[in-house]
Amino acid sequence: MLTCLVVIAAGIVLRQIDRYHFARSRPRVASARELIALQRARANDWTPALLLVGQWVQIAGWWLLAGHGPVAAVVAVVGVAVQFRHLQEVSHFAVHGVLARSARVNRVLAEALVHLPLGLVPVAVRRRRHVRDHHPNATLAADPNLAELRDAGLVPGASRLRFVLALLFPLTPRGIRATVTGIAANLRRSPGRAAVVAAVLAAAFLVGGPAALVCGVLVPRLLLYPLLAWGSLIVEHTWFDPEPRTGSPAWVEAGRCMRLYPYQRLLAALAVVVWLPYGDLYHYAHSAHSSVRWNYLSALERHLAPPHFMPAALLWGPGSVVRQHWAALTPPSAAGAAPRRRVTRAA
Repeated sequence: MLTCLVVIAAGIVLRQIDRYHFARSRPRVASARELIALQRARANDWTPALLLVGQWVQIAGWWLLAGHGPVAAVVAVVGVAVQFRHLQEVSHFAVHGVLARSARVNRVLAEALVHLPLGLVPVAVRRRRHVRDHHPNATLAADPNLAELRDAGLVPGASRLRFVLALLFPLTPRGIRATVTGIAANLRRSPGRAAVVAAVLAAAFLVGGPAALVCGVLVPRLLLYPLLAWGSLIVEHTWFDPEPRTGSPAWVEAGRCMRLYPYQRLLAALAVVVWLPYGDLYHYAHSAHSSVRWNYLSALERHLAPPHFMPAALLWGPGSVVRQHWAALTPPSAAGAAPRRRVTRAA
């Protein structure tokens, strides 16, 4: 057990090198231009590599832990799923070209240490879908992310049951099938992609035995990590009820983005650690200026006017994300119900 904790701690330490390098002496509030200049001055190729290696060292620690009984196995499932989610978000910034200094290193790090071992689509495909198709068209018909949400069942007039199942889509039979078929399609692209995934499975088995294989790769990758990623997608935008705007990028994004937990520091900190890591909690600031690295998004957010929707809660209450999406998808009843009011923020 001590060895597991030492390995996990070593991974955490490796990750902090990148954080310290970029975040030291950063301003509390600054414009995008100031922050981009600062990150360019500090851009390098070695601390991002240590960051991703640190994530995998932590995963190895969770693999070691998985074989220490049922409770340890459950903890390992959560720990690995969280690290997979972190890897996804780090690679997201590589796709935007702001993880490392050079475009080639961004691509190589994201492909070799995230997309290949997790069975994701090639980095070039993700870049096209995310940077070209999603960012300019967020919440619009051309947005592939909105299409994913609608395919899962988040459509106008959906029943309560269908709405709830759509929120939990990765855990439903249809969602699990989509995850498995998506991975299989990616592995069929080349023998090399399948070989890397096989190597990850073999490494987990060698490090922690069958428990690590099941609880350290299969269950996190097929169930819990997709759920964490799906939850992140749901809280990025007011998908079904944006405010159409024209003007500056920040003004446009403020009309279709949300900022979860603006005043709940404890919940915000928990979200950052678990399912909204590496700047994903600050998705509005990222959408407004996608060339800013995650280390500086909090400073940028303080410089921007707030978005139109700042939910105090995720699941329940009049100011929750789920209530907002449900209201946006539920037309007023034919019996003359009062028009729905937009909940913009909680004081």
